[in-house]
Amino acid sequence: MADEVGTGLQVELVAADRTVWSGEASMVIARTTEGDLGVLPGHAPLLSLLTEAAVEISSVEGVVHAAVDGGFLSVAGDRVSILTEHALLAEEIKIDEAKAALEAAEGLPTGDERELHLRRAQARIRAAEKAG
Repeated sequence: MADEVGTGLQVELVAADRTVWSGEASMVIARTTEGDLGVLPGHAPLLSLLTEAAVEISSVEGVVHAAVDGGFLSVAGDRVSILTEHALLAEEIKIDEAKAALEAAEGLPTGDERELHLRRAQARIRAAEKAG
């Protein structure tokens, strides 16, 4: 394990108002507008749009789960930047509030706003359940 130090990914999960998580990881899984994407050390450079979904970061301390409200994912060298307007770590998510938000979104009229609220609530629930 000692010779693996420094060979992983340097990952930053940044929301508009704070750095949500930063550290070394062996893998990042995120959902882009093109589908799910896994990033390992040595990944090709990439810039992609994120959708509202759960993000999974396999760090040396364990797996970090978070929900992001869209944004961007950038891979350059072994640095991964996840930039989003709003993000919550799984332990920050109040599952009852997320389920209530899902129910409220299901009651909205059909349209883009309903879909956005549904995806955000589902992402929070998924992140919290994966961590729990």
